Amino acid sequence: MQHSPGFLKLVEEAQPRVKELNPKQAQERLDKNPRVILLDVREDHEWLGGHIAEAEHLGKGIIERDLEQRFPDTDAEILMYCGGGYRSILTCDAAQKMGYPNVYSISGGYKGLLAAGWTTAQG
Repeated sequence: MQHSPGFLKLVEEAQPRVKELNPKQAQERLDKNPRVILLDVREDHEWLGGHIAEAEHLGKGIIERDLEQRFPDTDAEILMYCGGGYRSILTCDAAQKMGYPNVYSISGGYKGLLAAGWTTAQG
């Protein structure tokens, strides 16, 4: 997908403030701590088309509105992914501004997780 310059500028500005993990590092964190939250921030239609099996879903469009209600523990470790790794940078940046210091964007997003062999689910 060809991203617009304005979108890429937003991502580039947020990226230095966001911690990123590759799929292997994300798997290691999940293996080490079963309370880590894996959060798919893609849109509803993307989630329904397939997602990582153990993931929870909260789309980017509503994350600021619903994050505190869904995950009231601001110290929770949350690993976020989107389609390719850009939107999750933005959602992590927003979550940090809301007081969640332990959020990480998974580089490569869903595409990277699929390439790394993560188990998926439908619907």
